[in-house]
Amino acid sequence: MFLILKYVAKLLKALSSEASPNQLAGGFILGMIIGLTPVLSVHNLIILILIIILKVNIGMAILAFLIFSGIAYLADPLFHSFGIWILENDGLQDTWTSMYNNELWAITKFYNTVVIGSFISALVLCVPMFPLTKVGVVQYRKHIHEKVMKTKFAKALKGTKLYSVYQTVARVRG
Repeated sequence: MFLILKYVAKLLKALSSEASPNQLAGGFILGMIIGLTPVLSVHNLIILILIIILKVNIGMAILAFLIFSGIAYLADPLFHSFGIWILENDGLQDTWTSMYNNELWAITKFYNTVVIGSFISALVLCVPMFPLTKVGVVQYRKHIHEKVMKTKFAKALKGTKLYSVYQTVARVRG
């Protein structure tokens, strides 16, 4: 419970911070890719490195990971069917064969129907999700933020020692 409150506080802080909507949306889509695809994959290691290197919001990445992990659990049969369709596509057979026979590409496990189906689905979803998340952040800041901060939950969260420590750490880092 303490950990969840910590991330809720971070999320509220991030949404109301000076972080650009691009940073928040970037964190969200990178977390979405990790959430939609099998976690123990090489491409997720690369995404994790991108989250660290790029100036994206880690809290949004974690939030998206949690949301899309649940969605991925339900969508795995669809990812499997899509993966079969991709891997059995006659025009791509030579590509998949050469990737499978190459040691570097073989570790990506793109020969697995769920891995390739979910990865390509996640990449396609990045196109609409980035601008939608960006618009959502702007609209949240413009119309909803003040209402959320007036709720009992937000006031209680602000009153905790955790929030004050987080505020102090955020000022020092900023």
